[in-house]
Amino acid sequence: MTSKPAGPETAIRNYPKLLARYQQLLDLTSDLAATFDLDTLLQRIVVAARELTESEASSLLLYDHPSHSLYFEAATGALMGGVGQRTIPADNSIAGWVFTHGEPIVSDDVLNDPRFYREMDVLTRFETHSILGVPLRTKDKILGVIEAVNKHDGFFSDEDVQILETLAAQAAIALENSRLFTQSDLIAEIVHELRTPLAALTAAAHLLQRADLPFEQHQKLSETILTEVRRLNDVSTDFLELSRLESGRVHFQREPVHLGGLVQESLEVVRAQAQTKSISLETQIDASVAPVYGDRKLLKQLLLNLLTNAIKYNTQGGKVVVALTSEDGEVLMKVRDTGRGISPENQTRLFEKFYRVSDGDDEVQGTGLGLAIAKRVAESHGGRISVDSALGKGSSFSVHLPSGPMTEVTTRPRF
Repeated sequence: MTSKPAGPETAIRNYPKLLARYQQLLDLTSDLAATFDLDTLLQRIVVAARELTESEASSLLLYDHPSHSLYFEAATGALMGGVGQRTIPADNSIAGWVFTHGEPIVSDDVLNDPRFYREMDVLTRFETHSILGVPLRTKDKILGVIEAVNKHDGFFSDEDVQILETLAAQAAIALENSRLFTQSDLIAEIVHELRTPLAALTAAAHLLQRADLPFEQHQKLSETILTEVRRLNDVSTDFLELSRLESGRVHFQREPVHLGGLVQESLEVVRAQAQTKSISLETQIDASVAPVYGDRKLLKQLLLNLLTNAIKYNTQGGKVVVALTSEDGEVLMKVRDTGRGISPENQTRLFEKFYRVSDGDDEVQGTGLGLAIAKRVAESHGGRISVDSALGKGSSFSVHLPSGPMTEVTTRPRF
């Protein structure tokens, strides 16, 4: 590591400024400790890194074990629009060196530094001159790296290194706390949700032990057990997916996705389900709609969740229409049904985890997680989801996604 130490006179002259920086860091530390939302937390960390080091931009990279690479989780300034979910190798980059060695580094002339991963500047159209990188370290592991890029005046100093290391230490703790908070919240919810099927299974198992149990009752209890086991399987599968989305164990693969083809593919998946209720499936697709940049698998899951709900809550012989258009620089995907509709009171809670519309219909079963997952996927792609519905007139779910490369990083870190 190299940095430019300040002489005694310079240090004395800069003391008030340095004191102000540490006061800013102290205030930020308290703020980070009270923040559990990952989006907010990540943005505050990178903004603070840029401001405290007086740099042009900053970024936070997290390590991905399967690919042995670091991926950009958050960034500021000119970097924000370019890094997306791009990865850099852990073996051949400045960030990789920081992660591997667990030490800070200052590179004042990256073009002459063999560790600099030059392809990133080409891909992002950003011109890097200097980098200060420090490890994002917890008590027992290194999560990733925080980088400050292009010092505004002069070179990165020892004070810059120290203050960024202090920020990184607090940021790592805050990220771990956020992960634990999210996990504990989800665990409490899943335990509560599992009680009902487990109670039904326990009662059925006890009754099946009776020697005098009539055959018809035996058959009904067997069907109950099968239904509840399937319900447990669905709940656990959806819960694990939502947990991965919220706690960050999903690494998003960004690629151009043509939603028209994805719609047709998804309709084939649910066609058999629709036929059991004589529901027709229709499309209104504008062929000129531009592709969106995102994770194809997750976008398909979002669409399947909406289609499954549209069929499940539809009337016998009803209709489901999927429309795809462009609107105000966005791609708009709508899933409309001719079902029973949703009351205004239920609409306000529709995207909450484990929330189900209360209508007294025992035929409709679900985990109450499908729409929560759909919402999370839409938001992770920089989009949003909404519902428009009226009782007796059906429902329309609208998904707005940015067309073209994303302008911000909204995915979650993997720990």
